[in-house]
Amino acid sequence: MKRSLLFIPANSPAMLQNADIFGADAIIFDLEDAIHPLEKDAARDLLTCYLERFALPDMELIVRINDRQTPYYIKDVERAVQLPIHTIMLPKAREEDILELSERLTALEKKRKRLAPLMIIPIIERAISLFEIEKIVAHARVSGLLLGGEDLTSDLEVERTKQGLEILFARQMVIYAAKAYRKEAIDTPFTDVGDHVGLVEDATYAKSLGMTAKSCIHPIQIDAINEVFSPSEKQITFAKRVLEAEKEAQEKGLGVFSVDGKMVDKPIIERAKQVLKRVKP
Repeated sequence: MKRSLLFIPANSPAMLQNADIFGADAIIFDLEDAIHPLEKDAARDLLTCYLERFALPDMELIVRINDRQTPYYIKDVERAVQLPIHTIMLPKAREEDILELSERLTALEKKRKRLAPLMIIPIIERAISLFEIEKIVAHARVSGLLLGGEDLTSDLEVERTKQGLEILFARQMVIYAAKAYRKEAIDTPFTDVGDHVGLVEDATYAKSLGMTAKSCIHPIQIDAINEVFSPSEKQITFAKRVLEAEKEAQEKGLGVFSVDGKMVDKPIIERAKQVLKRVKP
């Protein structure tokens, strides 16, 4: 499971060549906001050359394409199907965009005999998307949702603040929808790269609400995000003890057992399993 997702401009050779050493669980190669309109084709070509020459086996590879209303969308999708990536990130996503993209991918994958289908991470960054979020997340190709705080607050015509009260409702909508369909809930980036304390506070708050990962815009943010979204040693130890006690109880034919004097029921067992799933080898 992912903890950190790093945005890298697809037209930056320096960032591309170091993608595998930053420590992020996923790399988002950006063809959208970070790329000037006059450099879209060049960025697409540079990314292709890079991915054809360098293997990045230990992380999820994602390409953020341009949205469906732009003239770059079709070329981005056609190129993405040719690349050794796992996921397409779709900006300004609505239900109709997910359906169209999925149909287009199915046709292109069949044509190119691509064995592994590409997954989709929609970016929820428009107010209207929040009213379609259940239909968006329920699609089979959707592996998670990313909250886009900057564009969303622009759409809402409100100020984006570090406290984030203006996106609390959207955060919760993303979390509830993702959890309901067992998908990943990915938090919006913290854009002040010089504020380490603020980053930790924001990531910790997002995790406390139920976010499972956080995107970031600079490598300096990765370690803090990984630490926040990783289980603590105390949580890992307790989870292991719960599962060990469960096994012993089953062997003895006991339906109820306790750990540290506390009764353990099914939700606690499931929580323990989830904690251990998030432990990186």
